Amino acid sequence: MGIIENIIKKVVLQEALIVEKTKLSEAVYKIRLKSDTFTKADFVPGYFLRLGIGIGKEDLSMKDKIRSYSVWDLNKQEGFLDLAIATHSKGIGAQWVEKSQPGDQVYFKWKKGKFLVDQSADSYLMIGDLSALSHLYVIQRNLEKGKQIEGIIYSPDKREMFSDTDQTNPFGFYEMPLNPQEEVLDLVKGKVEKMQGKKMVYIAGDSRICIQLNKFFKKELGWNSNQVKTKPFWNPEKKGLE
Repeated sequence: MGIIENIIKKVVLQEALIVEKTKLSEAVYKIRLKSDTFTKADFVPGYFLRLGIGIGKEDLSMKDKIRSYSVWDLNKQEGFLDLAIATHSKGIGAQWVEKSQPGDQVYFKWKKGKFLVDQSADSYLMIGDLSALSHLYVIQRNLEKGKQIEGIIYSPDKREMFSDTDQTNPFGFYEMPLNPQEEVLDLVKGKVEKMQGKKMVYIAGDSRICIQLNKFFKKELGWNSNQVKTKPFWNPEKKGLE
């Protein structure tokens, strides 16, 4: 392991232990991490965890050694944190989660970002693919009671979907091909008509869908930037996009 990696591991990153690995569907694994630091975490639903999955692997470039994953759930009392990791990409992260086992040590740091829970609206629409499902779950689970919530989650195979940590399925699941821009837009128009009061939309996953819907809500519907929250998780033409 190089000098820079040693510094990153010992100074920048914190340690956690994999204590559980569960296959949620053919394409998704649940990874549960345990760390004493989780009991003291200043956590806001919507935070990510950066994992040093390539630390110690000399054949990887530095950018491939770190991957970010949505925090699906955090139990501060017991010091557990859950991730849901999809393996569609077959990339570095997918290879890591396939091989990982309980007892493995991992290195991490928090990534806060801006794609966080926001209580300021009355009605919400959540839109995303499988890669965004756990992130949208934690957002909706932490919204105050009484909020109107609708969801559009799509995948080429509905069997890839999984329930939230409390075993609920608050979103609509739709079987669609990759990049189903017109199909999603048709569903969005119907959902928006039913939204009441101050409205907000969360859009995540495929960057192509994010770009199209961001334009639709702002230009076609006239929503302001505070109402439209967008987070591209991946792009078919790029590697390692968070």
